[in-house]
Amino acid sequence: MWWFQQGLSFLPVALVVWSAASFVFSYITAIVLHHVDPLVPYISDTGTIPPERCLFGIMLNISAFLGMATMYVRYKQVYALNPEKSKIIKLNKFGLTLGLMSCFGLCIIANFQKCILYYIHVVGACLTFGVGAIYMLVQTVLSYLMQPEVHSKDIFWIRLTTLLWCCSSIVSMFVSSVVLYSGLYGTNLVQKLHWDPQEKGYTAHIISTVSEWSLAFSFLSFFLTYIRDFQKISLRAVVSLHGQTLYNTPQSFVTDEQTLLIAGSI
Repeated sequence: MWWFQQGLSFLPVALVVWSAASFVFSYITAIVLHHVDPLVPYISDTGTIPPERCLFGIMLNISAFLGMATMYVRYKQVYALNPEKSKIIKLNKFGLTLGLMSCFGLCIIANFQKCILYYIHVVGACLTFGVGAIYMLVQTVLSYLMQPEVHSKDIFWIRLTTLLWCCSSIVSMFVSSVVLYSGLYGTNLVQKLHWDPQEKGYTAHIISTVSEWSLAFSFLSFFLTYIRDFQKISLRAVVSLHGQTLYNTPQSFVTDEQTLLIAGSI
């Protein structure tokens, strides 16, 4: 059995490979069609003009689905390993909520292009990277709380290093973007896809774009740390039949449902 066939390790592998491919394929397409400059454009710029916009959108939507699946499996794993630790359980639920919000933000990025609906695109980026960074922080804290019984110290330090990489990329991108779009280097720079190295603001633009690529790959690197954990888990669906047909509701099921309603459980 290959390493990626063990447990559910294929999930984070698929997430990382597919997401990286969505960036690379849209970048290559945009470069071949001369829609952006070859030297480190914004990731979003490579998904602005058709046909790469179509490719970018559909691939990132699939990445969002893979991300939700990966985060849910991680949530179930942490819960199963710590069934009686209320602090970890609450933090784990909080982490899942953050992760799902981050994946929703990725869908916004995929479907609302920067040059068309800029502010909605920025909201999606804040959800994806801002909330996603908090998700990474929560998972790093969980790794710390579960060592050494469940997690080794090595995986905690790896996740902490990746988190710091992510945070430094966010700070660098935020500062350079604020400087770039402050108005000192002209207006309507959001629509600008081609830059001349001699232009004012080019340095800030390059720092911002490099930071964005660094941020994206810091996220992907974090999910690589799930591979070994996911090799030791599997999920299955359990089907419970309440009758032999699909036409009539069994009386016992109706009675149970009425009991729950009276008790206030539903």
